[in-house]
Amino acid sequence: MTILGWILIIALFAVGLAGAVVPILPGALAIYLAFFVYGWFFSFHSFGAWFWITQTLIVVVLFIADYVVGAWGVKKFGGSRASVIGSTIGLIFGPFVIPAFGLIIGPFVGAFIGELIVGSSAGKATKVSVGALIGLFSSTVVKIVLQLAMVILFFIWIGLH
Repeated sequence: MTILGWILIIALFAVGLAGAVVPILPGALAIYLAFFVYGWFFSFHSFGAWFWITQTLIVVVLFIADYVVGAWGVKKFGGSRASVIGSTIGLIFGPFVIPAFGLIIGPFVGAFIGELIVGSSAGKATKVSVGALIGLFSSTVVKIVLQLAMVILFFIWIGLH
């Protein structure tokens, strides 16, 4: 059972970290679930209130940062609310429409269309779309760093207790 427990924990960590890049994967929630799997297979004794508070705060920051950093890229380049929404829609559906490149093309096209809908020129829409990509890449870096922090804190925590 020990091996099965660790296989599940590592698999959830892998899915979680992949979720930083692939929006349809659960990301931080998979990592958070790995903590419960550890508790069920081994013991919750290693975890105290500070562990759960810290990890929960990281998850909350991740969810907020995911949206805010992406929207920041669009807004920084003069985008409207419509381009933020379009970029988000493109991020969700792009990988399904264009499997290999949809993760990048989707937010770009979504922001572009959103900006055109509100009457902006093609030049401004292109500029805003570049901002959407910068926001996407920045958000991905933030998610990777915070999710790695969650995993590292887990191993430190169980190593100390």
